[in-house]
Amino acid sequence: MDSEGSASSSLERLPFNNVALKKLPLDSSEEPGSRTVSGACFSRVQPQPLVNPTFVAVSGPALALLGLDEEEIFHDLLGPEYLSGSKVLPGSEPAAHCYCGHQFGLFAGQLGDGAVCYLGERDNPCGRWEIQVKGAGVTPYSRESDGRKVLRSSIREFLCSEAMAALGIPTTRAASLVTSDLYVNRDPLNNGRRRPERCSVVLRIAPSFIRFGSFEIFQSRDEFSGRQGPSPGRHDIRAQLVDYVIDTFYPDIQRSHGNRKERNTAFFKEVTVRTARLVAQWQCVGFCHGVLNTDNMSILGLTVDYGPFGFIDRFDPEFVCNASDRRGRYSYQAQPSVCRWNLARLAEALGSELHASQAGAILDEFMPLYETLYLANMRRKLGLLRRKEPEDQELVSELLQLMHNTGADFTNTFRLLSGVSCPVEGEGKGATGGPVVDLILKQCLSLEELKVANKPTMEPRELAMVLSMAQTNPAMFGLVADRPEVAHQLEKMGRLKELLSTNQDELRAKQREDWLRWISQYRKRLVKECDGAREVCTIEEERIRVMDSTNPRVVLRNYIAQNAIQAAENGDFSEVRRVLKVLENPYSKGMAKDKEGRKDEGRTDVNQNCVPYDSKPPVWAQEICVT
Repeated sequence: MDSEGSASSSLERLPFNNVALKKLPLDSSEEPGSRTVSGACFSRVQPQPLVNPTFVAVSGPALALLGLDEEEIFHDLLGPEYLSGSKVLPGSEPAAHCYCGHQFGLFAGQLGDGAVCYLGERDNPCGRWEIQVKGAGVTPYSRESDGRKVLRSSIREFLCSEAMAALGIPTTRAASLVTSDLYVNRDPLNNGRRRPERCSVVLRIAPSFIRFGSFEIFQSRDEFSGRQGPSPGRHDIRAQLVDYVIDTFYPDIQRSHGNRKERNTAFFKEVTVRTARLVAQWQCVGFCHGVLNTDNMSILGLTVDYGPFGFIDRFDPEFVCNASDRRGRYSYQAQPSVCRWNLARLAEALGSELHASQAGAILDEFMPLYETLYLANMRRKLGLLRRKEPEDQELVSELLQLMHNTGADFTNTFRLLSGVSCPVEGEGKGATGGPVVDLILKQCLSLEELKVANKPTMEPRELAMVLSMAQTNPAMFGLVADRPEVAHQLEKMGRLKELLSTNQDELRAKQREDWLRWISQYRKRLVKECDGAREVCTIEEERIRVMDSTNPRVVLRNYIAQNAIQAAENGDFSEVRRVLKVLENPYSKGMAKDKEGRKDEGRTDVNQNCVPYDSKPPVWAQEICVT
């Protein structure tokens, strides 16, 4: 309390410097409603207050990046107001960022922060941080929306931001989640049934939220979509934006290059490297972003904008977590190539700021670089630390194919593999990997589930036409069958045919045989790790330590998030807080504790060892639509 008896807050002493608004063009118009914003990178806005804002949860590690204490903020009476934008922080300058984007391959024109409000920036010993609130109301970029986010989607973004950080994957952070007694109507399952949901706000922080699409606002009219950026041809502002980004976030590149185009090309190469490293990390934890448009790609190589994301349960390279992505453009297996495509759009947006031939050469290096980084990560996941062998790529590929064929759980399978031992002379039967295989098989799909998983996804009429062609026109069929999408459908039909001619016992016997065969190959590879070593036990201990610190015990599976959402929508926020604490220690074997320090004894699907675990979430948890 201050001297006059009114509440005060440590947040009121948070220093801001707001460099972005000083160095980049700012649209000062306060004209209400959505509009085209020309000649500016930011627009001034005023966040709209919530009704009775209250904390759902706060993240201690994220708040610490701002020099704030978790307990102090959680019990701050003004905390929910300040951290939701309901009350404007002293020194902050609310604004919304203007950007464009290619969405599902087509240029969409002006997009921008339709529900996000930049508050400002601050520097401290932990680095430079931009602070923004998501869900604080209408901006010039809201288009037809109300600029609000609901509790359901806000919980998912809050939890996944912090889960990814704990996994060691570059990401924007979520410092707090505030909900309210203000309601908006939403259709969560896209079935025409709207219902009132609580407006909520996530406080997000990152060094910057500038993205590939930030450079697309200068694009001229696109020949396919017919749309253009709000500032076409403003190469002066583009140069200003490039200078700001490199000088602020890539100072080593700024210092190392006197020639402008060489500097900018070095910048583009570094963005390419960071993007390749990021997507390699995604693939190795089974993370699928879901909406990899150019407006959702960070210029700093961070994971940004958590919408319909998902972590793979049973391994399926075709996994799609976005219900609107019917063609699988942003499937798990497509993510590396989509990131490369988005980098090409960034190069186009930078235009004459780059040496075109050098930019093309950098793009050509992307996939080989990604594959190198991916294989290096996979070697760590398998504990292959001392040697790089030619057969490692094949060993990884065969493991993933086996996981796919048997419907094995991605996260738990890798976690269990640290239980496989390196062969030693005189070892017993249990050392062959049989017990680990039994645990893996407990989480594989049943015969009936595999039948469903291998059902062709091609339109029935189109599939019937292809099959008829095999009888009536073999030559044409040969040409059609060579098309990747058709070949894949025929492959699924072949697997389905095999499954229809077997029973559950025969299937399990074959799966066990296949897993034991791969484990045998894996153990032979482990022998090479110990070749010439005197302290085999030390090498084994290090291998297990690295594997257990690389393969998480827990990830934010959709149904875990949905459990927390359902509890929160019923007024119980403790599940969100409990899941957050578990996700903050994804590699730990210890019990999580709640805010009062009590051990959480139940719910083995979240915080116990990876087995037993309910690998088959209820149907309602598989049909989540995020808005």
